[in-house]
Order: sequence, then C-alpha cells, then structure tokens
Amino acid sequence: MSTDPRSSDPTAATGDDFTAECRTAVAAAEAAGALLRSRFPDGFAARPKGDRGDVVTDLDLLAEAVVVDRIRAEFPHDRVLAEEAGDLGGDGGRGGGRGGDGGRTWLVDPLDGSNNVVIGLPVYVVGVALCVDGAPVVGVVHDPVTGRTWSARHGGGAHGPAGRLRTPAGRPPSPAGPLLAWTQGHAVRRDDPAVRALRHTLELRSRRLLQLWAPLLAWAMLARGDIDGFVGYRAEAIDLPAGALLAREAGVVLRHLDGRDFTGGFTGPDTERSFVAGRPELLPSLLELVAESAVSAS
Repeated sequence: MSTDPRSSDPTAATGDDFTAECRTAVAAAEAAGALLRSRFPDGFAARPKGDRGDVVTDLDLLAEAVVVDRIRAEFPHDRVLAEEAGDLGGDGGRGGGRGGDGGRTWLVDPLDGSNNVVIGLPVYVVGVALCVDGAPVVGVVHDPVTGRTWSARHGGGAHGPAGRLRTPAGRPPSPAGPLLAWTQGHAVRRDDPAVRALRHTLELRSRRLLQLWAPLLAWAMLARGDIDGFVGYRAEAIDLPAGALLAREAGVVLRHLDGRDFTGGFTGPDTERSFVAGRPELLPSLLELVAESAVSAS
C-alpha cells in the first residue's frame, strides 16, 4: 500500500464531486479546440522553444488564453499553471485555500502536439486538469481534429462521446506482443543509458511502440482500449494529471517503474514521473519488461 499522502481521497475534505469544474474544463478545452481547428494547418507562426528541438506557435498562446480566461471567470481564486505562461497565481482555492502545491491548481496544456502541428501532422489535443493537494480530480482531453472530448472526475468514471469508458477486460494479447505508447520528458538526454535500455527492450518485445509527440492523445487511446499500455520516462508535469486520471477512471492500472502505485500528480521531481500504465491483466508483464531493461542496462 502506498504511503504517499497524495494517494488519499482528495475529495474527502470537500465532499465535492467536481461536476461544475469538469463542465468548465470541457467547455474551455472545446472552445480552444475550435480556435485551433480554424487556424490549422496554415494560420500561425512558430518559433523555437528551448534548445532541445521543441517549438511554440501562435496557436499555443491563443488557445491557452481561451482556456485560462474560462477558468478564471468561473474560479477566480484558483491557482493556474499554464504550459506557456507558467504559474499565473491564485490562492489555491475559492477564497482562501492553500497556495503552493496544495489547494486547488489547474493545469493547462493548450496544444499538446505543437511539433506535429508545425509539420502539418493533424495529431494534437487540448488538455485541462484540476488537482487538489497535488492529486488530479478532473481531467479533460479534447481532440480538435475529430471534435471528440474525453473527461474524467475522481471517483466519477471516465466518459467520451459514446458514454462511459471502460478498459476492455479479457482481450487476449497479440502473439506479436503488446501495442504500447511511449513518452519522455524534454529534459531527458538522448544518450541517457537508462532510457535507451528501456526503449530498446520495449521496441523488441512490443508489437509497436508509438511515440505520438502528444502524450494526452496516447492516454485517451489507452483509456478507450485502442492500445495495451503506455510507458513514460520522466514525463512532463503539465499534461500528466489529465491523462493519468482519464486512464485510471477507465480501469487502467498505473505504477511507477518499480511497481509502486502511481498517482499521476504534478508535484515533485521529474524522476518521480516515470510510469507504466496498462490493462490490469497485462500490467505484470509490462513491469517485467521494465525490470528486464534495468538488468540489461546494469
């Protein structure tokens, strides 16, 4: 059993089911998605972001403003962390909650997949999450390309256009291996020996290892049952909570690489944001693959 206090029920103290917050997040993500769809693939400019090959576009900034404005209008006291603008402040709750990493914090990824957009690849989504005391309680992923939205509330299940999402149980694994997605944080060096060993093992033992450059889309695919598992190495904090909550509420099991329970929060160092997620019956074998890569790297 996890001893992390953030793994306790974040709704216990408030008794809130976060319906209003989820409604706001969905509306904000879909409004941002409409803007993105209207400007893709030609109506924007892009520039480098950092020195590791990332980019930021006009669309990131415009979509972020749409989401943040919607959240601020409904929950003016809440803290907001946005991908491009950073920490926009707030006292952490409605009228006097804790600031810092406690209380209520919204996470906004207005364009997950900017690198795809820049090369004209229509693979991008909008992500919005609300965390209470560091743990996700609302998660929304909207795909502007298809117009589909997936949302989850802590303890309230995950839902998509066709209704409740439930990870398919009992589906026999492919003899060619599992279909997996992969993500790694921007700070991970290309020559990192641990990540190279892990990826090499996963590529050898899986049917396909997808790197979509849009982790939130991979989380939605996992929650829908389109893929079997998702492995992340020092994942980015801004998009992790929304996707992790969506998958967990659909029945996916999440673990750290060493098998500990994984909450999917945004606090702490990125070394605590490496994970394995998959259907319950497949997770033991996925953890074995991770352990195998650690042995081969030693």
